Amino acid sequence: MKVVNVQEAKTHLSRLMEEAVAGESILLAKHGKPLVRLSAYIPGNEERPLGGFEGRIRIAEDFDAEDSRVGEVFTGQ
Repeated sequence: MKVVNVQEAKTHLSRLMEEAVAGESILLAKHGKPLVRLSAYIPGNEERPLGGFEGRIRIAEDFDAEDSRVGEVFTGQ
């Protein structure tokens, strides 16, 4: 893993991006302390479908009903 000073990274960002795309893993450091990892973006091939849990989750009929104990905590009554 290559460690690069932030100032050097500012100067050579295009080259570092090309190296990351080629598979190199690069750490950006400030005062010798690693802060950020620069790596290639790999897009996913498939979109996540909506409604994946449809039919597998049940919501209780009284889900939105007010609980008197909670009201007492806030009102003190």
